[in-house]
Amino acid sequence: MPISTASATTTTPPPNLDDYTPSATLIPFQHPIPLLRGPVRAVHLTSEAGPFILAFKDPQSWASAYKACESQITQQCEAGARIGCSLAASNKCKPSWWKTLTGGVAKQDYAERAKCEEREMEACLETAKDKCREFSKNKCMTAFRDAKVAIKGLDLVRNRWEVSKLLSWLCLEGNKHDGMVEMMKFGTSWVEFNSIQLDEL
Repeated sequence: MPISTASATTTTPPPNLDDYTPSATLIPFQHPIPLLRGPVRAVHLTSEAGPFILAFKDPQSWASAYKACESQITQQCEAGARIGCSLAASNKCKPSWWKTLTGGVAKQDYAERAKCEEREMEACLETAKDKCREFSKNKCMTAFRDAKVAIKGLDLVRNRWEVSKLLSWLCLEGNKHDGMVEMMKFGTSWVEFNSIQLDEL
């Protein structure tokens, strides 16, 4: 027995224009993402934008944000690499064109193709992981290298040492230099860096 189109389709009721309840009038929004950096009053820095600058609240927050940046970009890169590696392995291990035309593809050919694709996929992903790690470092380094980190005055010596270790690690990691860190990459000398003091958040 055929079902009529009118009975099969379901129609949504028209909206009630006189409904002013919170459920009908309020639009929910997602919670805002917390800021990585906050406004900090700079004591010895002069800026045309004003006495405040955006800075990470401490070296630990800077390091955590940098690691999260690298991790997210690496995951996205590897996800895209899996698709590309899958296509490349399938194309490289497919049977010869003449076997497809003559219908001579046997079960043994499919088994060999599966093993070939597994080998090619593993080798491709291994290469892609190294490239994705290098790609994520290059992307995150530019932004985080120039970022400012607040140094709290209560424990200034220890915090300066933590910041200097982070700067050294970032410089050496990105440029593969040995020895002293070149503070010129950050637009300031080591003496000027030591003279900077920021108020507490």
